[in-house]
Amino acid sequence: MTPSIMIISLIFLGISMLVSLILKGRLSSYSKVPLANGMSGKDVAEKMLKENGIYDVKVVSAEGFLSDHYNPVDKTVNLSPDVYNGTSVASAAVAAHECGHAVQHAASYKWLMLRSKMVPTVQFSSTLVNWILLIGVIMAVRGNPTLLLIGIILMSITVLFTLITLPVEFDASRRALNWLNHTNVTNSFEYPKAKDALRWAAMTYVVAALAAVVTLAQYILLYTGSRDRS
Repeated sequence: MTPSIMIISLIFLGISMLVSLILKGRLSSYSKVPLANGMSGKDVAEKMLKENGIYDVKVVSAEGFLSDHYNPVDKTVNLSPDVYNGTSVASAAVAAHECGHAVQHAASYKWLMLRSKMVPTVQFSSTLVNWILLIGVIMAVRGNPTLLLIGIILMSITVLFTLITLPVEFDASRRALNWLNHTNVTNSFEYPKAKDALRWAAMTYVVAALAAVVTLAQYILLYTGSRDRS
């Protein structure tokens, strides 16, 4: 890794940590704001699924903090214990967001479908890309940039996956917030807090995407520079 790439990586690591801290702070704060209707995250999720005509998706509790996710393979909405059992604004927001992915799946939302198809390829490329880039940079400095180009191609797959994740996450939050608002699961006091929590959650994906794009650009510049010298 060159000094410039290392500096860029450290900058975005710092930004990512800051956004994550803000997100955790918001979730912690909103987890102390109880829903007036007393619904748990599990209740919210099951209600949203039912009202969207989805009956083949189960809502289950999954261990871990911020481990919440939707699994399209076994059709489960996995909620961390605090969200699953919680009766707060934060629990409602997170549960509704994950159900937003289930709604996307049921509607064959194109970006989610494309993202799912890319998963095996991304898993394969991510196991190799760091080593190939490391060796590729060393070889490029010595006048042979071929391996670096291969690393860039593999990294491009991961970057594309990260970019495709953005509309998937934003759309899931949009569906969640529309439902929370229109069904009055959250009242006028609670809704802005749910919206703020999901906005900061989305920011983590934005930062990751920007970091990936900038880092890829740095490797491309390194490759073109080494090729010109060779």
